[in-house]
Order: sequence, then structure tokens, then C-alpha cells
Amino acid sequence: MIAAARRWIGVVLAGAAKRTRQVDRALAERIERLRPVLARHLQRVRQLATRGAKELGRRLRPLAVRLLRGFSRGERLLLRMAAVSTRTATRASATLTPARAIAVVILASAVCLVVSQFVTYSSVEIGQPGYAGLPAAAPPTVGAESAGEAHSYVLVPLALLAAIAAAMAMRAERRGLGRVVFVIGALCAALILIVDLPAGLDAGAESSRFSGATAVLQDGFYAELAAAAGLLFGGLLYYARPCRIRINLSGRVASARRRRRRRRDSSPRRAARRPSRPRSGAASARASRP
Repeated sequence: MIAAARRWIGVVLAGAAKRTRQVDRALAERIERLRPVLARHLQRVRQLATRGAKELGRRLRPLAVRLLRGFSRGERLLLRMAAVSTRTATRASATLTPARAIAVVILASAVCLVVSQFVTYSSVEIGQPGYAGLPAAAPPTVGAESAGEAHSYVLVPLALLAAIAAAMAMRAERRGLGRVVFVIGALCAALILIVDLPAGLDAGAESSRFSGATAVLQDGFYAELAAAAGLLFGGLLYYARPCRIRINLSGRVASARRRRRRRRDSSPRRAARRPSRPRSGAASARASRP
């Protein structure tokens, strides 16, 4: 039985191999027949693709030329803008020095201090506890008072003095002006904290007239305090002058030596510096004879 099974399996495998060879032979013959047809179709596809690429390139060429011209014009425009901005920045840096920039900050702080004196810095809110849970509603305010009324507008002349000092500092650099501005800023800050702050938080007679009256500070108080801080900072910065580098006397002498061109030696000095040749023993003996 085993031998018969083996013979049967061999017959089946031989038949399968023969059928496979027949299928391969038939496929090879069909591929050989279809090869010219496939070659013609591929040639047609290649020709159509070439024509389409040429046509597409011909149509897109004007657009590409315009796009490249636009890029070129944009590059030239950017280069011109860069050159103009460089020249402008150079001129501005020569005109607006660090000391002048600090003086401009001081002048702006003085102007803000003058303006803040006419802005409401304190008011009294009525019934503030009842509006605690209502974010969309605000309590009514009475007794609004400007910042200058609390100290009889004393900060206005101080701000004008600071502005005059800043204008003088823009024309001539003097460290003493920084001290003056710092002292003015310190006086303004002290006056704001000593006089305006207690007066702004005092409800006064409004507490007896209305229930739940509370004095609150408004934007004017913080504006004048910020302006006084600007005067303090500007005066201290102008006096310190962190952008100015001092050169001592030895540094100046060293830089002058580096810049000075070395003079050429004269002919006698060069002859004196030239090393002498060593003399032989015979020559020295002849020189020692009488």
C-alpha cells in the first residue's frame, strides 16, 4: 500500500508540474504576442506626455516669468528699504544719544505728572457691600476729587522744573541735572504718599450722609505715582550714565601709542644697530702689529 500511495503521489505531482509548464508556456506566448502592442501603447503615452508637458510649459512660462520678475522687484525693494532703514537708524543713533533718550523719558514723565493733576484720583462709593456679588453692576460714586486739589497743585511747578531740567539735559549733558530731577521725583513721590494717599482713602463727610460709603483710589492716583517713579528712575539713570565708558589717562596714552606711526630710523642709527661681522685671527694679528 505504501508503494502504491507513493506512485499515486508521484503521478499527481508529475501531472501538476506538466500543467504548470503548459500554463507558463501559454503565458509566455501571450506576453510575446502582446509585447509589440504594449510597446506601441507606451510610445503613444510617452508622446502624449511629452506634448502635454511642452504645452503646459508653454502656457506656464509667462506666469513663471512674471513671478520671477515679481521676486526680483521685491528683492530690490527690500534692499532699498534695508539701506534706507540703515541710514535712518545711523542718523537716529547719532542724534538720539542715550543721554538724550533718558532726557526724553524724564520730559514724558513730567508731562504725565502735569496731566495727572487734573484727573480724578479719589471718589466715594455708596453701598459697596451690596454690589459685591454683582459683577455687571458698579456702585454709584460721589465726591470725586482731582489729584491737584489734595495738595493745591503743588506738583505742577515741580513737574515744570523737571521738564526744564530735561530740556537742558537734551542740549548739554550735565550730571547735576540728574540730581535735580531725582530730588524732584523724590519730593513728588513723598508728597503723593504722605498727602494724597491718606486723603484719597478718607471718606470724610460722605460717610455720615450715606450708609456703606467707602473711599477708593482712582486712576489719577496711580498715574501721578507712576509719573513720579519715572522722574526718580530717569534722574538716577541720567546721573549714573551706564552707557558712557570712561577712559583713564593710561588707557588714552596706550591708545595714542597704538595709533601713532613709528618713525623710520636714520642711517647712523641703522648702522649702529647693524651687527658687526666676526674678525678672523690673522686679521686681528695684522691689526695688532705696530
